[in-house]
Amino acid sequence: MSEISAHSDDPHYVTRNNWLRAAVLGANDGIVSVSSLIVGVAAADPEPQTVLIAGVAGLTAGALSMAAGEYVSVSSQSDTELADIERERAALRNDPEGEKRELAEIWEDRGLSPQTAAQVAQELHDHGALEAHVRDELGLSDIHTANPLQAAWASGLTFSIAAAVPLLGAFFAPAGQIIPVVLVVTVFALAALGALGAKAGAAPVLRATMRVVIWGVLAMVVTAAIGSLFGVAV
Repeated sequence: MSEISAHSDDPHYVTRNNWLRAAVLGANDGIVSVSSLIVGVAAADPEPQTVLIAGVAGLTAGALSMAAGEYVSVSSQSDTELADIERERAALRNDPEGEKRELAEIWEDRGLSPQTAAQVAQELHDHGALEAHVRDELGLSDIHTANPLQAAWASGLTFSIAAAVPLLGAFFAPAGQIIPVVLVVTVFALAALGALGAKAGAAPVLRATMRVVIWGVLAMVVTAAIGSLFGVAV
């Protein structure tokens, strides 16, 4: 488990959440989906050329799909956030006193006395009412604000890099050994991804690694079984 210190100079890893989530998702999907595709195709038709074509197609389509999907989904989140901010702006313009009372109630719920909460709300309104409501009422900040382009680049790039690992394993595998080689390479890649993701977020390494490896191997086993059951050599 990662050791956590309370020293004031320690960084706060929550600032990495936006890009780290997209990067881990892209890398995990790249490893699992392409390796599962390769194993499934190899179980149905072990011809190396067929397997490699399927792997390259999976990498290309997957990377573009991940980038586009992240951009669209995070853009939807961003649109919702901006719409909520505009509603707060309108509420402050139409009912500033009501909004001030609402902010005071938020601080009361956090444990302040009514008098102190009212003073905090007043001072926050005096020094940036909209920013205060966006932060305290909506729970938004620069750290948590959606960034569609960042998510798209992180997800698409890490998908491509990670998907190349099982693809290279299949390319260099001895004749008739594509499935076992890809399985071994993928397990190591998943373990490395879990450890790196945990390190980047200062999370427990073993738990993250086991989670990534178990689900990845399960996906490959299921795909191989389906390929072997329904595969027909042409």
